Amino acid sequence: MDKSGLAVIIAALDLPRVLESGPAGPTFSLNGREYMRQVPEKLQQIVDDVVTSMGYELVGVEYSMRNKSGLLRIYIDTEQGIVLDDCQAVSHQLSGVLDVEDPIPGNYDLEISSPGLDRPIFKAADFDRFAGKMVKIKLVTTVDGRKNFKGMLKGVQEKEVVIEQEGQEIRLSLTNIDQARLVPEF
Repeated sequence: MDKSGLAVIIAALDLPRVLESGPAGPTFSLNGREYMRQVPEKLQQIVDDVVTSMGYELVGVEYSMRNKSGLLRIYIDTEQGIVLDDCQAVSHQLSGVLDVEDPIPGNYDLEISSPGLDRPIFKAADFDRFAGKMVKIKLVTTVDGRKNFKGMLKGVQEKEVVIEQEGQEIRLSLTNIDQARLVPEF
């Protein structure tokens, strides 16, 4: 697709509707570290509209604050995988939209990335999508004295991620998951 075709797609987005949305999830602080299970809905929608209009899958969005500056990391994918040119194209288009809409106050760095072999899992549906794969999960608060779990992903049942670890089924609340990643298979 040439740049002029891409501009038409971006111009067709309904950004005023997006900007009226409220936050999608809680932000909280624990032991001096800021956690954000979900980015604000307005930001998520802007990123999703741009990325999907360009023909990419939006794997997930992370935003973290570090020393008066933020990092907005966007994970994209396609069936063919992601190359540097894909990341540059999305960065260029998304930068322009974010500059105009300004959904994040202050300074931040924008990073566009492939999900890699240790693909992060952001959506409940992806826990079902990758059932049968090994996964590492880091929790916000401890469960049975632990924050880190690794096991065979079984999916989601009743808002809990189910993994099998050493023959035992473990259930972890979706709202308590800080980070989840697939374990690369070699």
